Order: sequence, then structure tokens, then C-alpha cells
Amino acid sequence: MKRLSVSLLILFLTVFSISAQELALVREGKQFGYIDKSGAYVIEPQFSKAKSFSEGRAAVLEGKKWGFIDTSGKWAIQPEYDKAKYFDSGYALVLKDDQWQYIDTSGKVLETPTTDKYFDFQDGVAFIRQGEKIGLIGTDGKVLLEPTFDAIKKFRNGHAKVRQGEQWGMIDKTGKLIIPAEYEEIGNSYNASGVFGMKGGSFGIIHNGSFNIIDGADKVWNFNGTSGLTYARKGKKTGFVNSKGEWVIEPKYDKARAFSNGLAPVSNDKQWGFINDKGELVIEMQYRDAEVFAANGLAPIKEKQWGFIDTSGKMVIPAEYDITAGLAFLAGNNQKGFVGDLARLKSKKGWGFFNEKGELLGDKWFENAEPFVKN
Repeated sequence: MKRLSVSLLILFLTVFSISAQELALVREGKQFGYIDKSGAYVIEPQFSKAKSFSEGRAAVLEGKKWGFIDTSGKWAIQPEYDKAKYFDSGYALVLKDDQWQYIDTSGKVLETPTTDKYFDFQDGVAFIRQGEKIGLIGTDGKVLLEPTFDAIKKFRNGHAKVRQGEQWGMIDKTGKLIIPAEYEEIGNSYNASGVFGMKGGSFGIIHNGSFNIIDGADKVWNFNGTSGLTYARKGKKTGFVNSKGEWVIEPKYDKARAFSNGLAPVSNDKQWGFINDKGELVIEMQYRDAEVFAANGLAPIKEKQWGFIDTSGKMVIPAEYDITAGLAFLAGNNQKGFVGDLARLKSKKGWGFFNEKGELLGDKWFENAEPFVKN
């Protein structure tokens, strides 16, 4: 019995290790392959076209057909499709014989109602369109929400903005309307601190069933994370407001970005620095550009090129690189700076990954490199 328990533990740890593996798509020459977080190839460059992994599968091209490999590089789904997209919620869209269909990670087709257009699954739901109306189906292929809305935008944080006629509201993943469709404009990202909206020509914050008008605001951005503040513009200056729509930091900046790790990038006269939530300038305005801090406490800043500072303003990675989103944008992952514990940067030598100490992963550059993906 004891021997069996040890064997089961080893099996569990092995499966967990495989499932927790993170791989990145890279290109050398004209061939794509995949590396792990040591920088070593797990799947050697051998594909003329390939996509990043999603849910343990990666779409790759063999000849003129797309199929899916697993994280060992073996075929999980044979190449028989004219087009193939990414897995989400257990399903991916593929095109075969001029017909789009959903398949699971084994290649089994999901039966769904007739739809005028096929949409990717996201967070357990997919859009269904009949005529001019949009609804939702679940991963069982059944209708969750009959096509009743004129538009449903991408789900973010389990919610999506919807349009009925000319008015906007917001639904959850069950299709329940959690913000009535009575706004001329509404934010596209749900947050516990609120969602911005515009009603009667006035901008405000929708929070706990109330619409809190922001005095004089002519533009508002989404709340980010748990800071409780978002940025808004009044006239030609930007400041920060809370859930009640109150100006907590008066609009006195030319530009601003979201708070993260207690700091927010702000700009005046084309110079960027960082303030705290009291509005105090803690990192002087000295950069050409600046992005928000990542969870690890590092933020991209631009001098002539991009580098990274910590929350004290100390330069951790010298400003010698480019952080353009590149092909990652096509996969829906256009986040700049650190994603997890690695940042994807470009130099004259190519693309590479840097850790939080500023060390180049594997001491190697690639002709292209996409962000690491958990599998």
C-alpha cells in the first residue's frame, strides 16, 4: 500500500509538472519551435507556421493543412484544417471544407445551434448571431442567451458590454443584465470599483447601482486592479477619480495611466514620471514615456529606448530595448513589460527574454519570440 501511494505521488507530481509547463513560440531562420523557461528547446524549430500554445495545444502548419501538437511536439490532432485558431474554454475554431466548427482538445466536434457567424469561446461562452442579433452559447453547445442584443463586446473579468439600440449596458457570463442598457457610452472592463459610463452627455462611475457623475469630465478610462482610482480628463488635463466620481487627484497632467503597485505614470510637457495615490510626485518626470508597474514592481520607461525601473526609480534593465507588442498582438496578448517573471524585449540582435535581475534568458536572441504561455 505504501509503495502504491509513493507511485501515485510520483505520477501526480509528473502530471502537475507537465500541466504547469510554460512554453514560448520562437523563430530561428524560417522555422518555428518552442522553448521552456530555461531557454532550452522543448520542441526544435521545424514548422513553417505555428501559433503559441493554448490549453496544452498549439496550431502548426504541415504542408497546406493545420493541426495541433501537444507540449511534447507530438500530433494531438492531425493536420486536416484550412485554418485553426486558439483554444479557450476547451474549444477552438477550425475551418474545414469551407465550414467553421468547434473542436475539443481531442478533435471531437461540438454540436451547436445554427449561427450566421462563428466566434471564439472566451471564459466559457461564445457569441451566436442570428440575423442582426447576438446571443450566447455555453461549452455544452446549448443556448445560454437567445440572440437579443444588437452587439456584445469581448468578455473581460467575466463581463461584457452590450448594446440595445443606441444604448449600452453590461451582462455577466450567464447573460444576466447587471448594468441596464441606458448609457450612451460604457467602459469595456468590469471592476469592483466601478465601470465608467456616460448618460445625458455626462460622464460618471457606475457603482453599486448608482451613476456618480464626475464634475466636468469629458473622458474616463477603465479602473485597473484594486487601486480604487481611475484616471479621467477634464478639459485638456487628466487627474484621478474614485468610485463616487470624486476628483481625488485634481486634473493637472497632460496624460496619465493606471495605478499599479501604488504608483501611476503621469506626464507634463512630454516628460513622464510617477505619482502615489496622494498625488505626490515620487519619481521625477524625466522619461519620454512610461507604462504601469507590473506585479513584480518593475515598469517600462523610455529614454531613447525602453528599459525598466523599480518602484524607487532605480534602473534595473538599461534603456536599450524595444517593447513593441509584435506578433503577440495577433494572439490577443499585447501586454508590454513583464508578463509573469519575464519580459520580452527586442534589440538589434533580435528578440529575447529578460528576468527580474535583467539577465537574458539562455543568453540567446531569436528572430521572433512570443510570450510564455502556461499549459
